[in-house]
Amino acid sequence: MNISNNLSSINAHQTMLNNSAYNVANVNTDKFVPNNTIISNSGDSISANTRLADDTGSDKSQTDLSKEIPDQMIAQKATAANVSAIRTQDEMIGSLLDMKI
Repeated sequence: MNISNNLSSINAHQTMLNNSAYNVANVNTDKFVPNNTIISNSGDSISANTRLADDTGSDKSQTDLSKEIPDQMIAQKATAANVSAIRTQDEMIGSLLDMKI
């Protein structure tokens, strides 16, 4: 995995977090249909695809907090892991450059 993969993962999980925050913000909005985010690995990068959830026709918001809170936790942990990987790669490159000099 290289830094660009880590960055694309961070961007994808940021999209996931943004959609989840939008859904939670609208939890009391009548007839609100939330966004679903699907994270996928497409070869050299990780991407987020957003689509509306299936409309159940409910008069209440269809936001499911039991889904949104874990999604936010997943996005947070994935971002932290990718930042850690970038930091480690940066330290390794720095060490290699120090050896070369």
